[in-house]
Amino acid sequence: MALSATLNVMVKAARKAARPLIRDFNEVEQLQVSLKGPADFVTRADRRTEEILFEELKRARPGYGFILEEGEDVAGDGEHAWIIDPIDGTTNFIHGIPHFAMSIALKKGEEIIAALIYNPVADEMFTAEKGRGAFLNNRRIRCSARKGLGQAVIVNGCPHRGRADLARFRRELAVVQEQVAGLRRYGAASLDFCWVAAGRFDGYWERGLKAWDIAAGILMVREAGGVVEELDGKGDMLATGNIICAAPGVFPALSTILRAVE
Repeated sequence: MALSATLNVMVKAARKAARPLIRDFNEVEQLQVSLKGPADFVTRADRRTEEILFEELKRARPGYGFILEEGEDVAGDGEHAWIIDPIDGTTNFIHGIPHFAMSIALKKGEEIIAALIYNPVADEMFTAEKGRGAFLNNRRIRCSARKGLGQAVIVNGCPHRGRADLARFRRELAVVQEQVAGLRRYGAASLDFCWVAAGRFDGYWERGLKAWDIAAGILMVREAGGVVEELDGKGDMLATGNIICAAPGVFPALSTILRAVE
């Protein structure tokens, strides 16, 4: 697959940021046995990764704005904005679990037009552009062909301790669990989207995410033929952070049972 100029810029930035990030991850594994633990170290890794992505993308597209997890947003030309999550799955990273990713989306106006999600440890790079499909390491990917919930494996984002929506999640989980073949919780929203896009999972839902958690994933699933909507069927996904996506044959049943939960 020949990459567009935009994706070439994104891939170059991601690969440059990945080299020190992999070294950081290898060092985190050694820090597990220390009394202090790796949390402060990972915060520095998060910021360093974001700085590299910021500098590379700013150099290539100096007029574009930025929506950042760690740093301050940049207005730019008012039309284009990079949306960046330097390490999605930070808890996995802290614990030496090799399931995390950097996520980059490009927004033009109100639309996401390009996306890249990269797990540097697995060397799996997911890319998508509006109207051009979704790819894993330059190989076209598509959502699964399963229909209904009976054979579906669904992934979710379980809220952590202290979140106000924990009780609601438990009700949602109970309803879904009764009807599906399996449930999973992997801890990196961007990769949950990608694995739905690649047909590894059949659907995914979560509440309370941020724009940088979901922007790239929304485009990835749509370009792989899947359906993505605001979980409650109202409002702007990037604003509410409540998300549901699935293969087209699974989405109607999954969305119906989740939206019926009070």
